[in-house]
Amino acid sequence: MAALKRAKGFWQWIGASILFFIISQIFISTGALNSFLVNTLLTIGINIILAVSLHLIIGITGQFSIGHAGFLAVGAYSSAIITMKLGMPFPVALLIGGIAAAAAGLIIGLPSLRLKGDYLAIATLGFGEIVRIIFLNTDYVGGASGMQVSHMSDWPWVFSCVLITVIVIANFTNSTHGRACIAIRENEIAADAMGINTTYYKVAAFMIGSFFAGIAGGLFAHNFYIIQPTNFGFLKSFDILIFVVLGGLGSMSGAVIAAVLLTIISTFLQEYPETRMIIYSLVLIIMMLYRPQGLMGTREITSFFKKTKQQEGGTPDGSKHTVA
Repeated sequence: MAALKRAKGFWQWIGASILFFIISQIFISTGALNSFLVNTLLTIGINIILAVSLHLIIGITGQFSIGHAGFLAVGAYSSAIITMKLGMPFPVALLIGGIAAAAAGLIIGLPSLRLKGDYLAIATLGFGEIVRIIFLNTDYVGGASGMQVSHMSDWPWVFSCVLITVIVIANFTNSTHGRACIAIRENEIAADAMGINTTYYKVAAFMIGSFFAGIAGGLFAHNFYIIQPTNFGFLKSFDILIFVVLGGLGSMSGAVIAAVLLTIISTFLQEYPETRMIIYSLVLIIMMLYRPQGLMGTREITSFFKKTKQQEGGTPDGSKHTVA
C-alpha cells in the first residue's frame, strides 16, 4: 500500500514536470522568452543535473567529493569530439560523454574511495585539476584556446536529460541499493559488519553520479559554442558542491531548489560584476548562519504536503482521524 502511494505521488510529480515543459516550450516557440531567458533556463537544467548527480555521491553515500568539474569536463570534451571531429549525432555524443565520465569515475573511484573525509576530498580535487591540465595541454582539443562546438542543446534535450536524471537517481535512492548507500553514509563500519559491500556501493554511486555529470557536460559544451579548460577549474566544483550543501545534504529536492535559486541569482547579478560575488557570498553566509542544515535538511518536498494533509485532519492515505 505504501509503495502504491509513493508511486502515485511520483507520477503526479512527473505529470507536473511535463506540464511545465509544455508551457515553457510554448513560450519559447512563440518568442515570449528572449534568448537570454532561454539560455538561463538551459543553464538551470544543466545545473540541476550536476546538483542531483553530486547529491547521490555526497548526500546519499556520504563521500565528500570536490572533483565533479573533472567529470563535467570529460563529458564536455568527449561529446564535443564525437560531434565536431567524428561527425556523429548529438544523442550519441551525449551518451558517449556520459560513458566516458563514468569510466573516469571508475578509474578514480577504485583507488581513492578507500579514503575518507578530507583525504578523499583532496584526491578528487587533484583528479579534477589533472583532467583540466590534460585538456589544457592537448592541441587536438584546442589547448588553452578552447574548442569550438556547434549549438545543439535546446530545451527539449535539456529537460529530457533532467527528467531522466531525477527519475533514475530517485529510484536508485529508494531501492535496496540506495538503502545500502545510506547505511554507508550513516556508519560505514556498521554497514560493513552487516555484510554490505561498501567498496562496491561507493564505486557504483560514484560511477552513476559521474555518468550524469558527463551528460551535463555534453549539454554544457553544445550550449556555449566554445569550451575551454578554464570553464572546469576547481571553483566550478565548489559551485556544484554549494548546490548540494545549501539545499541540504540528503535531500534531492533541496539540491534542485538550490540549483535553481543560485543559478538565477548568479545570472541576474552579472550586470553588477563588482558586487555580484559579494551579494552571492552574503546570501550563502546568511543561509548557513540561520539554516545550517540547508534549505530542506534531509527531507524531500513531498514531506511538506503529507504534513499539511495530516494537519487538515486526514492521514496520508486520505482517511479521517476519529476520536473515540
